[in-house]
Amino acid sequence: MDSARIEIYTTSWCPYCERARALLRSKGAAFEDISIEADPMLREVMIRRSGRRSVPQIFIDGAHIGGSDELYALDVAGGLDPLLRTSRAPQSASS
Repeated sequence: MDSARIEIYTTSWCPYCERARALLRSKGAAFEDISIEADPMLREVMIRRSGRRSVPQIFIDGAHIGGSDELYALDVAGGLDPLLRTSRAPQSASS
């Protein structure tokens, strides 16, 4: 089974970003780390996609999960592992 596509919008100095990365790494999940520091347009894309200005913002197979707290809550509830193993049709960044 294919693994999920994971995107995480981050900054280098954010402890919540590192916390989210650490959880995903502990699950063996590959993810795309999108730094919004170098490119202001990436921040705008993140805000448009998530409706939020804070980092991290996490997407799994195009679905907005939320930030670090939501990712950990999803894991505690038993919902993260099934998402990491699921493969869905890719969604465009403009959706």
